[in-house]
Amino acid sequence: MANEGSRSEQFEALFATGPKVERLATGFMFTEGPIWNPAEQYLLFSDMPGDVRRKWTPDEGISEVRRPSNKCNGLTYDAELNLIVCEHATSRVTLESADGQVRVLASHYEGKELNSPNDVVCTDDGSVYFSDPLYGRMPGFGIERSPALPFQGLYRIDPAGDLHLESDDFAAPNGLCTSPDGTLMYVNDTERAHIRVFDVGADGSLSNSRMFCADIGTGDLDEGPPDGMKVDAAGNVWVTGPGGIWVIDPAGAHLGTLAVPENVGNLNWGGPDWKTLFICASTSLYSVAATVSGAPSSYMRAARS
Repeated sequence: MANEGSRSEQFEALFATGPKVERLATGFMFTEGPIWNPAEQYLLFSDMPGDVRRKWTPDEGISEVRRPSNKCNGLTYDAELNLIVCEHATSRVTLESADGQVRVLASHYEGKELNSPNDVVCTDDGSVYFSDPLYGRMPGFGIERSPALPFQGLYRIDPAGDLHLESDDFAAPNGLCTSPDGTLMYVNDTERAHIRVFDVGADGSLSNSRMFCADIGTGDLDEGPPDGMKVDAAGNVWVTGPGGIWVIDPAGAHLGTLAVPENVGNLNWGGPDWKTLFICASTSLYSVAATVSGAPSSYMRAARS
């Protein structure tokens, strides 16, 4: 495995103008949850401590779209471009339609309030997967309160709307993403500083958990632990870590680290060709031009059709 400072030829080839990031905006409290709207060509992102959701466009820069935002964190779209939101302050996963209506997708498991839904993906069949660590019960990032559940889970909401617990043995489940063909689900554990991978069954259930990549730092929140995570069209996993964003190939080898001036919370692809990587890093929003696009998802394909 490459060390933090080394960069392989495969890593260098991933960037159109070299692995150097551009700061688009700054002055935020802690940015998270970037998601690109392909219909209107803008980026949404969260500022949890600021309790606000913001929008960035190439022409107009930054504007606010929701305040308060229930200290929202992870964001994604479904195939109809309804926004799916992880809310720290309410311990809910919600769906916001284009007309502004909000519907709760999940808030409790077996009658007990969820911890604080953190990050989320929606797959082609309409299943919604989300991680549920305790970070939204910490001061600043949510509302300080005791948990009702004795574990920090990984969940699936099936197309019928039923909630399934897929795993309860994470120390702190966080970022998650699927392989380009949808057969694998990657989930990182911030506290243990590693990524696990699951097989995705025909019914959407997850099985055969195994280690994908270990030792992504130490899990110390101050040094930049595994947090947000995405997969590119070539199957490489991009995950936050010490020094910026670690790029890991499909076999689990660390190809190199994209240096970012601040600790990174999350990342996602966007732009007209899906080859701009947007980076939410503490107080700032950054971008870098890539030669590879994000792995196609249902909302990306729907926008192209």
